[in-house]
Amino acid sequence: MSGFNDREKGFEKKFEHDQELAFKAKVRRNKLFGLWLGERMGLSEAEAASYAKEVIEADLEEPGDEDVLRKVTKDLDAKGKSLAREQLIAEMHRLEIQARKEIAEGR
Repeated sequence: MSGFNDREKGFEKKFEHDQELAFKAKVRRNKLFGLWLGERMGLSEAEAASYAKEVIEADLEEPGDEDVLRKVTKDLDAKGKSLAREQLIAEMHRLEIQARKEIAEGR
C-alpha cells in the first residue's frame, strides 16, 4: 500500500510544481506584455515598468486573460494607440512562450 501512497504523493508534488510554473510563466508573460505595450504607448522605461506591474495586477481580477485584454485595450485607446484584439492575443501567446523558455533556462 505504501507504494501506492508514494506514487500518489509524487503525482501531487508534480501537480503543485506544474501549477507553480504555470503561475510564474503567466506573471512573467504579463510583465513582458506590459513592457511591450509601454513601448508602443511611448512610455519611459520607468513608466513602462510601472505599467507592467499594473498589467500583472489586472490579471488577478478574474480567471483567464479577458481582464488583461480589457485593461490594455482601454489604456491603448486612451493613448490613441489602438491595436487589434487579435494582435494583442498573438503577442500574449508569443510572450508566454518566451516566458516559459526563460523560466526553464532559470532566468
